[in-house]
Amino acid sequence: MKESSKKYDLEERTLFFAQRVRLFLKKVPKSISNFEDSKQLARASGSIGANYIEANESLSKKDFSYRIKICRKESKESRFFLNLIDTEEIMELNQEKDELIQEASELMNIFGAILKKTVENTD
Repeated sequence: MKESSKKYDLEERTLFFAQRVRLFLKKVPKSISNFEDSKQLARASGSIGANYIEANESLSKKDFSYRIKICRKESKESRFFLNLIDTEEIMELNQEKDELIQEASELMNIFGAILKKTVENTD
């Protein structure tokens, strides 16, 4: 029972992250570079949760590990594009951006730990 609630919590957390990213992107200053980086960030942030759901439905440990690696990669990518977004030193946006970068880093670490545990359990 506990295992499924943990999965659910991480599914919710990744969904909430993607939603927060989208709300943040609505507020960022409009520029050509922000437009392009925003598209990449929206894709990467949504991909984290989508791939985690796929991992939970995987048919093999190999498929599960592959999906978790994608989750970790998309978390790193989200952090990268968040760092590229120009907030024009607007304090509220800078704080929100920092919080999202922190969450992307935490997600990256969580997926790294899941991957490590998965590899240890197959040895």
